[in-house]
Amino acid sequence: MSDESQIEIPQSFVALYVAPGRQKPSLPRDELAARYELCEDMAQMLTETASHMAFSLGITEADVLTRCLQGLRVEPAVVSEVESVWVARRLAELLNWPPLAADAAGDTAA
Repeated sequence: MSDESQIEIPQSFVALYVAPGRQKPSLPRDELAARYELCEDMAQMLTETASHMAFSLGITEADVLTRCLQGLRVEPAVVSEVESVWVARRLAELLNWPPLAADAAGDTAA
């Protein structure tokens, strides 16, 4: 039995891959789990960096999250644009910071 079958993927991540009007994600479960693990690991890795940025640069939490989001989007990007927003929001959650505002994240969804 694969270890991947044990991974619980949050609905907020699954929603990134569900097209409007559809119910199933566009990726197979194993690919979805791999993308989720990558994004979760990225958010976990950024916690120390983000905390240090806020302290050493004396900038707001929102500014730190925006800078992290911009860094995630630098080519060659490891994560997609929608995944980068999820990572930034997950990072805020891990740090107990307010989530990144939709306009700062560049969300196009209404």
